[in-house]
Amino acid sequence: MSITRIYTDGSCIDNRYGGWGVVIVNKDDIWCISDKCDNTTNNRMELTAVIEALAFINDDTVYEIYTDSQLTLNCAIGKWKRKANLDLWKQFDDEYKHKQVEWKWVKAHNGDEYNEMVDKLAYNEALSLKSI
Repeated sequence: MSITRIYTDGSCIDNRYGGWGVVIVNKDDIWCISDKCDNTTNNRMELTAVIEALAFINDDTVYEIYTDSQLTLNCAIGKWKRKANLDLWKQFDDEYKHKQVEWKWVKAHNGDEYNEMVDKLAYNEALSLKSI
C-alpha cells in the first residue's frame, strides 16, 4: 500500500507578510497549493498549511504529514499544550477528527526535496504580498 506524503510549511516576513504551502506526493503525482495572508505570524502560517492540507485530503486514506515546525507537530499530537492561535487549533480539530495521519518531523533547510519545495512556495507567497 502506498502512503501519500504531505509536506507543509509556513513563512512570515517582517512578522506581517505571511504565506503557507502544501506539497502532496502520491507515487508519481505531485500537487502544490499555497496562499498568502497579511498581518500574521510564522506560527499561524505553519498551522494554516496543515489545516489546508487536512481540508484537501480524504477521510479513508492514510497520510504522512511532514512539518519542520516542532510547535505545530507537538501541539497537534497533544504533547505540548496549545497556548496561542486557538482559533486555528479549533479549525485544525474540525478537519483532523476523521483523518488518518502519521506525523513526521523533518529538519528545515536540510536538503529534503519536498521540504525545500514547500518552503519556497510559502516564502514566495509571503514575498508576493510584501511586494504589493
